Amino acid sequence: MTPEELRGLEPTEIPELAASIREFLIEKVCATGGHLGPNLGVVELTIALHRVFRSPRDPFLFDTGHQSYVHKILTGRAPDFDGLRQGDGISGYPARAESAHDLVENSHASTALSYADGLARGFRLRGELDRTAVAVVGDGAMTGGMCWEALNNLGASPHLPVVIVLNDNGRSYAPTVGGLATHLAALRSGTAAGNLFESMGLAYVGPVDGHDVSGLEDAFRHAAALGRPVVVHCLTRKGNGYAPAERDDDDRMHAVGVLDPASGAPSAAPGRTWTAAFADAIAEIGAERPDVVCLTPAMLRPAGLGEFADRFPGRVFDVGMAEQHAVTSAAGMAMAGLHPVVAIYSTFMNRAFDQLLMDVALHRLPVTFVLDRAGITGPDGASHHGMWDASVLPVVPGLRLAAPRDASAVGELLREAMDVTTGPTALRFPKAAAGEPVPAIDRVDGLDVLRSVPGARVLLVAVGVLAGECIEAADRLARHGVSALVVDPRWVAPVSDALVRLASGFRLAVAVEDTTVNGALGARLAQEVAAAGSDATVVTCALPSEFVPHGTRGALLREAGLDAEGITDTVLTHLSALGELPAVRRRAA
Repeated sequence: MTPEELRGLEPTEIPELAASIREFLIEKVCATGGHLGPNLGVVELTIALHRVFRSPRDPFLFDTGHQSYVHKILTGRAPDFDGLRQGDGISGYPARAESAHDLVENSHASTALSYADGLARGFRLRGELDRTAVAVVGDGAMTGGMCWEALNNLGASPHLPVVIVLNDNGRSYAPTVGGLATHLAALRSGTAAGNLFESMGLAYVGPVDGHDVSGLEDAFRHAAALGRPVVVHCLTRKGNGYAPAERDDDDRMHAVGVLDPASGAPSAAPGRTWTAAFADAIAEIGAERPDVVCLTPAMLRPAGLGEFADRFPGRVFDVGMAEQHAVTSAAGMAMAGLHPVVAIYSTFMNRAFDQLLMDVALHRLPVTFVLDRAGITGPDGASHHGMWDASVLPVVPGLRLAAPRDASAVGELLREAMDVTTGPTALRFPKAAAGEPVPAIDRVDGLDVLRSVPGARVLLVAVGVLAGECIEAADRLARHGVSALVVDPRWVAPVSDALVRLASGFRLAVAVEDTTVNGALGARLAQEVAAAGSDATVVTCALPSEFVPHGTRGALLREAGLDAEGITDTVLTHLSALGELPAVRRRAA
């Protein structure tokens, strides 16, 4: 279906369309995985938007973007849903390459209002006075600071045609928290003593039933006619129309893997995850240390704090989608004598770098950051890969960064981090099953030796989760007559003197890591080895410095050469270039 065809439907035909879209979403998302609950909640809302506004001339900006599936269906992409979030398939977020109807590839929260402000100002300056910027913003995203920065400016700009569709379902990943949630509840119930949005200078329409297309259309037409910044407050139900999602109190249906559509049960157990290993470890530490507190930006259970919250409810703080506030609040708690743990997805840590640098590290405060979803995350794509943390965070003075190689190392390194009192620490691990243990055969000067061969010619520095691939690569190299020593540095920043001394004694050292190649451990180790006067060649085997698309985690790592075969090829190619081997041919990309 196209937006033009949708606008040609009679009102009596809309309920059947909405029902068919819901059935389609349940069938397709249960088969591939994706964001199910949020999209079931915006079926009627998205239909009404496309019947009133003229996308793409009136640009639709979905914040955070995971609720854009219905928009994709209504803009001609329904045939592509069999490949949703799959390699070479359509994205689970707005994607400019897919359609002119996707202007912003928006998947980090609280940005849409700032985009809308800029677009509306641009339209006005260009004389395009018949265009309206439409921002669809969840109540969860409204807890982020950027929303309030944008509202502050929009409220003082009465001539900008911006329609803010407040999709209020009372949840982000979990129930929305804070003073805004209280105010929205009062607006829903009609008991509010005043209206915050009107007080800031914006018009307000609502509350409107977010599942009544006719009422929504009336509200949107009225808002558009005002020609000014206006909030249309729409009340929706996350997961609407699908019983397993409607019963979902723990937000398991927010983002799902492959499901049985009849029951909503996962088709296969994922195995013990890295997040679960952290959850167990932080709960144990919490029982031992009353000074430990935990903070998270709207991801309490997804980031592994559920058990800690159940056991120590007064020591965990969900601050909403406000990463910057979370970090500086943690700094204040550390100043008060506590040891805060900030549990956050790696990709969202990017948003609070200044607070980490200036509010935590400058004051040498003991705050521990637990970076879930580090490295390649898979189907969520470029905006969600946690591939910058281990390249960017090492520039922070005094910060120590650890990368556990297996589930037991999560607890071990977390405890070491919690004992640091002179500055920030961070721990990173991926979104994946933790897999089998990777035992060390020795520990020398803080380095774990994973594979040792007398007279080894090559050093493989195995960072975190890639330790197993490095061990397998060592086995492959042995079949080529190349012996390799494999070590896990455990702490990847700062570069340890022991690792520098070790690497300096080899003709070739290869650091293998799932972060961007620029700023990775290999680059920093090469610099330190050269400064030590060694002529050893240090090579980085890491992710490219580019935005990596969505796909399966395994396939994307293979494409980057971060599996055993790719690591082996890298070693053989560099040995050949150094004159240590006959020329070898790398496998095809």
